[in-house]
Amino acid sequence: MVKPLQFKGEKKSRKRKVRDADEINRSDHASKSLAVPKSTESVSEDDSWVIAEVPADIIGPIIFAMPSSQPCCIACDGNGKVFASGIENIMGADLATAEPHDVRQVWVACRIAGTENISFKGYHGGYLSCDKFGILTASHEAISPEESFRCIPARDSVGMFSVQTEYGKFITTAEDSKQVGVRGDADLISFNTDFRIRMQARFKPKLKAKKETKAQEKVSRKELEAVAGRRLGDDEVKLLKKARVQGDYHEAILHVRVKGKHDKYS
Repeated sequence: MVKPLQFKGEKKSRKRKVRDADEINRSDHASKSLAVPKSTESVSEDDSWVIAEVPADIIGPIIFAMPSSQPCCIACDGNGKVFASGIENIMGADLATAEPHDVRQVWVACRIAGTENISFKGYHGGYLSCDKFGILTASHEAISPEESFRCIPARDSVGMFSVQTEYGKFITTAEDSKQVGVRGDADLISFNTDFRIRMQARFKPKLKAKKETKAQEKVSRKELEAVAGRRLGDDEVKLLKKARVQGDYHEAILHVRVKGKHDKYS
């Protein structure tokens, strides 16, 4: 590398490390912004299982707990075969406590745009499907009317749903003395068509909103003082925490900063 010419007696100029404007802005913003509370991170990491209470809740990973003599749920294998799989993670026979122990038991529910219908995707990428004969499979990798279902809540039991197919039939438990099966050819809603749908808590709209609100409330005095640029009194801390919940946090922190400047020069 060619260096610039230097002459005898010429003072050497010190190299100054010039910070990039973007770097300055980032560091300034980081110093003034609040650190994300740990509770906010836990909102997106909550893998506990809860009951889906209304059709709007049904989104993300779910399981279909079946009304059979032995606790079972709808599952599928890598070839797209749909079958009834025994539930091991359950308290007694209470389907409201059922959780999957096998990835084959989990379906990912997704809303179909422009409709009230839902698609259910298996772990291997195939969608739950029901043909006109009531045979359930999970081998199709694209959504057609046969991969579209409507979840109808039970009238007398919260968290129970009947799953209706494109042909107006219902998915039902088919049980005999030897085994438990599942089909999609029931004409009417009955005890055998009522499924308990369990879902991950982090996807439930009501719980998600509640936890995000709690996460906003959980901010330390140290974080608030870092943003305000000075020590805060108890009343000011309460005011800022309340403002975070109500949505006028920025106006409140500006008021506190201005007040701090006035007290400094008074």
